[in-house]
Amino acid sequence: MKTILVGGQYGDEGKGKISSYIAIKDAPDIVARGGVGPNAGHKVLYDGNWYSLRMLPSGFVNPKSKVMIGAGVSVDPEVFKKEIEMTKTDGRVFVDKRCTYITPKHKEEDAAAELSKKIGTTKTGCGPSVTSRARRDAVLMQDVPEMQKYVIDVVEAVNKAKNVFIEGSQGFMLSVLYGTYPFVTSKDVTASSIAADVGLGPTSIDQVIMVIKAYTTRVGNGPFPEEIEVEEAVKLNFQEYGTVTGRPRRTSPELHWEDLKLAAMINSATQIAVTKVDIRFPGNDGKTKYDDLTTEARMFLDQVEAKLGIPVTLIGTGPDAKDIIDRREEML
Repeated sequence: MKTILVGGQYGDEGKGKISSYIAIKDAPDIVARGGVGPNAGHKVLYDGNWYSLRMLPSGFVNPKSKVMIGAGVSVDPEVFKKEIEMTKTDGRVFVDKRCTYITPKHKEEDAAAELSKKIGTTKTGCGPSVTSRARRDAVLMQDVPEMQKYVIDVVEAVNKAKNVFIEGSQGFMLSVLYGTYPFVTSKDVTASSIAADVGLGPTSIDQVIMVIKAYTTRVGNGPFPEEIEVEEAVKLNFQEYGTVTGRPRRTSPELHWEDLKLAAMINSATQIAVTKVDIRFPGNDGKTKYDDLTTEARMFLDQVEAKLGIPVTLIGTGPDAKDIIDRREEML
């Protein structure tokens, strides 16, 4: 089984929570990371501890899974090593030999760039590293001495393994191809590109899980329909802050249906995961059975299924990996 998880909005959909649950529940041989690089942050609550990750996939929580970073990801060795130490995963974490090395110069360029100020980038060097790769003057992981103990051929590993779970980064509306250009990330982050990032072809993918939040948020500049003020978001208990930047996330209490329909189509989504149902609909905290949800919450989830034409299989009801309703067996 080869499964890809992607974001259907502007990032911050709760992919880390869903990824950590799937890693524990499905016990994949490999959990792999596609996407851009350390400009995307995922938060994971596991065993009572919060982990803020920028390089490693959230599926590290299963101690039996190997953790891999695909060739399409730009890697900052400093961030990478800190996260290995934080998560105590040394010995089972690997990067593809073809990954692009984010150099100190890339980070300096990112911080100084006028584009960074205009679109609100994370200043992590990802954009310049992607540019360097396109100019054919990038340094690859196979040529970085300090990274040699981690370097393998991830392509060979994921194609040989029976059960692989691949975690994407950012969200559909930040894709350089399909998002709110120019207010986007530096790569395409749809399921097709995430598959290619780790070395899997289109026909290798069995399931695509698209994660959406029960309301909509965005970090950084760019168009954002039906945005409300921070004060109103606080009253609704919707206000959030970026994992990487710490900036207040912009909030819309609505789901943007036309964007979600396009995201579902281009990602070839076979399942929808909805997070923060407990935040949008109080009284659903920690629920693990669909029938125990409030009527209002169930009506909302029915609407998601009807609008997108795709089953809602995973429902987040709290911050912990175990706060989830898993309907995959009955829905697929």
